[in-house]
Amino acid sequence: MKKTVRAFLLLTAAALVVGAWACSPIYVIKAGIAEARILRARRPIPEVLNDDTVDPATRGKLSFVLEARRFAADELGIDVGDSYTMFTQLDRDTLALVVSAAHRDRLASKTWWFPIVGTVPYKGYFSLEDARDAQADLENDGLDTYLRPTSAFSTLGWFNDPILSTTLRSDDVEVVATVLHELSHQHLFVPGQVRFNESFATFVGRVGAVRFFCTREGGGPDTVKCQRAQARWRDYQRFSVFVDWVVLELEGLYGRADLDSPQKVSMRDEVFAQALARFDEVAPDFESVSFGGFRSTPLNNATLLARMRYYHRLPDFQALLDAHEGDVRRVLDALPAMVDGQSAPFDVLPEGR
Repeated sequence: MKKTVRAFLLLTAAALVVGAWACSPIYVIKAGIAEARILRARRPIPEVLNDDTVDPATRGKLSFVLEARRFAADELGIDVGDSYTMFTQLDRDTLALVVSAAHRDRLASKTWWFPIVGTVPYKGYFSLEDARDAQADLENDGLDTYLRPTSAFSTLGWFNDPILSTTLRSDDVEVVATVLHELSHQHLFVPGQVRFNESFATFVGRVGAVRFFCTREGGGPDTVKCQRAQARWRDYQRFSVFVDWVVLELEGLYGRADLDSPQKVSMRDEVFAQALARFDEVAPDFESVSFGGFRSTPLNNATLLARMRYYHRLPDFQALLDAHEGDVRRVLDALPAMVDGQSAPFDVLPEGR
């Protein structure tokens, strides 16, 4: 196969994997060009670590990236491939923009179907103008929308994913959690089950970061980073319980047969107001993460579902970990067989609350 044809197919596959696909060929070409720039700008991390012109903070975090990679392979049993052995310095502070939408009278996402990944409830854009145009089109169709930035992605092991400069803007705990989150997609990915895939990856990133910082040489249970990782995992579980409560309240409203669609849309504002009031009651319990975006972002079905994708039933994942005596490796070894063929993969989790 000619190199130019092979390169085009690889770029198209990359666009598919990250969700950057639409019927428009122009859209695909734009995604391919953006991905090509990221891949072309990659540098081996060891080379960057030996480059004295790179600032010490960046080199320090890249050292953690390599260590987290080894940890994922050796301690968690993840086939990491060549992912995160390279680094790309972006010329912007945001990797991409993600647009999602939902119906206003029910908790149902607008979805798109792509080869490889199946049905997904979002689309990725590398251009702010394109993302806003897509958001406007969805709103004109009468849908709730949510536009948010993202700093990392996974191609599920199809390519040598680089760590991006946008990811390194976070502290060491977040960098390690992000690397483990993204690598977990290479271990377990259920096509068409975005909520399970992302909540599972959140679990792996968080409990993996706890184990990483609390057991590594130079770390330990008394270190700041270990305690910070533990606190963030507790906060994520608290926020999960809160988000799932809001969802149950809305599902109760939207499921009422005595209300028509306009009535449900009108009455949901009261539920949103109650949710914000309850959030203000829960917020003081957070130890390390404020989740301030929940308060500052307009609350609608799209913004709520976007959070639910990453925070659904996290205490139940912890219950599964407890059932395996706290051994993350055992959970990762067991889960693929547990969810294989399951139309509702969350059903394999025990009730943790």
